[in-house]
Amino acid sequence: MTDTHGARPGLSIDHTAVDDVRVVTLRGEIDHTVKNELTEALLSYGSVTRPRTVVDLSGVSFMDSSGINVLIAAHQSMSDAQGWLRMAGAQASVLRVLELVGLDQVTGCHSTVEQALAP
Repeated sequence: MTDTHGARPGLSIDHTAVDDVRVVTLRGEIDHTVKNELTEALLSYGSVTRPRTVVDLSGVSFMDSSGINVLIAAHQSMSDAQGWLRMAGAQASVLRVLELVGLDQVTGCHSTVEQALAP
C-alpha cells in the first residue's frame, strides 16, 4: 500500500508499509513551512498499538530545528506507545544536524531502509 501526497512544493511525503512497519519517505527540504504536514505524516498512525516507523531521509537535502522538533515528538509519542522511530539514509548535511543534537543516538540512524527495518 502506498499513500502519496505532496506536503508543499518543498517536501514530498510517501507512505508505504513493510510487514507491520511504516516507512515514511521524505524528499526535499524540512523547515518551518512543512512542519505541520511532517507532524501529521509521522504522528497519524491510527489505531496501531505498537507504532513502528522508519523515516527515509535519503531524499532530504536540508533540515532545520523544526524538523528536529517533529522527529523528537514522533520518537516520544511512539516510545510512549511501546513502538519506535528509526531513521535511514540521511545525507551528510542532515546527518550532521542529527548528530549535533544527539538524535542519532536516541532513535538510531541507519545507512539504508533495509538496515533500519532489521529486528
